Amino acid sequence: MKLLKKLYGKILYRVARILSGILEGFIQLINMIAQLITNLAKGCFVLVSMGGCLLLLLIAGPLGITILGNPILLTIVFLLILFIMLTPKMVSYLEYIKVTTNDYLMDRSNYFIQGTQCKYKKFREYKAVYKKAEEERKRREAQQRAYEQQKQWEERFKNWHGHQQYHNGQGYYGGQGHQGFGNYSMDFKSQYEKCCDVLGVSYEANKNEIKLAYRKKAKMYHPDMNSSQDTTEMFQKINDAYEFLTEDHIERYKRL
Repeated sequence: MKLLKKLYGKILYRVARILSGILEGFIQLINMIAQLITNLAKGCFVLVSMGGCLLLLLIAGPLGITILGNPILLTIVFLLILFIMLTPKMVSYLEYIKVTTNDYLMDRSNYFIQGTQCKYKKFREYKAVYKKAEEERKRREAQQRAYEQQKQWEERFKNWHGHQQYHNGQGYYGGQGHQGFGNYSMDFKSQYEKCCDVLGVSYEANKNEIKLAYRKKAKMYHPDMNSSQDTTEMFQKINDAYEFLTEDHIERYKRL
């Protein structure tokens, strides 16, 4: 009886290894084909950028007419594009099948060969564990991306703030620098609203409204068009404010 169990366990082990190898081969093949198609598409874009007229002549010529006029070739092109779009999902699904099936079969193999207890009784439990682990991995990756983005933003904010202190001393923007960046959200909100005040726009203004206000203010305070004493300083503040009010900062302010 023990010999039969061990034999059955070894069969399960071999099946697990073969199935895992086959699925891994499919994954590698799909990735390779997708990469090949992507490289081909990139080559076409290079042709467009380097010699768009040549590509246009090819499309408008016999070759292009043949492709566009042939339903089979058009279908092939469509399927290639669809294949690239679906590649991540296909790879993810095959990886899911590979891991869960391998874990299930290897657990059963160890049970029959060594007598160790299986982790779970049913196959769907292995699938649930895999899905939970994937969700946790994606959550950690999202947290890491958010952390990296926050660090990049804080660094840009510090650099921008140092730029203001360099140009303005401890004047209009300089007073913010001694708070040590302890609360970036409050510092950012205050800085953003002051920049909006400089340009004379509402705190909810979009990029186009900010751009129009900047042009108007820059023209009004341009040193060549305004001889007032504080023109140069105000013109610098206007430029700095516009530099700060980027698309990223507009979106960030909306999320506060």
